[in-house]
Amino acid sequence: MKRELGAQAGPAARGRRPAHGEPVVDRALSLLAVFDEHRRWLTLGELSRLSGIPTSSALRLASRLVAWGALERAEDGRYCVGLRLLEVASLAPRGHGLRQVALPYMTDLASVTRQHVLLGVRDGLRATLVERLSGHAATPVAYRIGGHVPLHSTGIGWVLLAFAPQDVQEELLSRPVNREPDNRPIAPAALRRALATVRRERLAIFRRRDAEPLVSVAAPICGAGDEVVAAVSVLLPERAAQPRRLALAVQTAAQGISRELGATPTPV
Repeated sequence: MKRELGAQAGPAARGRRPAHGEPVVDRALSLLAVFDEHRRWLTLGELSRLSGIPTSSALRLASRLVAWGALERAEDGRYCVGLRLLEVASLAPRGHGLRQVALPYMTDLASVTRQHVLLGVRDGLRATLVERLSGHAATPVAYRIGGHVPLHSTGIGWVLLAFAPQDVQEELLSRPVNREPDNRPIAPAALRRALATVRRERLAIFRRRDAEPLVSVAAPICGAGDEVVAAVSVLLPERAAQPRRLALAVQTAAQGISRELGATPTPV
């Protein structure tokens, strides 16, 4: 497969740039980046329009990506993300190793709460979910594995932002940000106070004003060196929530994961 792909790639793959001046790898990544949870299947025309890549070039790139397994092509000509990307993504140390350690603790939380249990890591100014377990009766939510959630408007996000480097915090706090999903502005001073509370208590309790109000209870996960590397949370309807009672279970799970990752135990 590698030999076939290299033969197809031709001179551009050996360092020459395509006619439009952008490296082939950048254009291929641009093509992949147009897929999201609302655009899982796309025609060639849609790939071209959404990526800004001419149709003829998009066809060549898509064909190479299909040959490698990054894309799959259906009989009707539409494209979707290929399983080869899942294989590659599963090798990411921040996702795979963390997920393997965290799963037993998340399973315990899910069995006790019968709600959503989420595991996330910081990715710049947002969080990426690397695992999600959900009870059969849990309130439907849009969160998915590999999806992104804001740092300023989720329980997991508050934890990851509270323990992020100071420059990361200041970069986000310097921007106008709104709550999700009601789009109400968040005052920087109020967010600073909330983050200070999260650092002090090593716990975030965040309320979302959805059609059915939700509460997220989240706690930090530390790795070797005792730096926060992830966060775990339980997301449940506000009507059934007892956040302070649930906090102990979430913090205990976070502590267990942290110990297995090499962190120094701290009292809950």
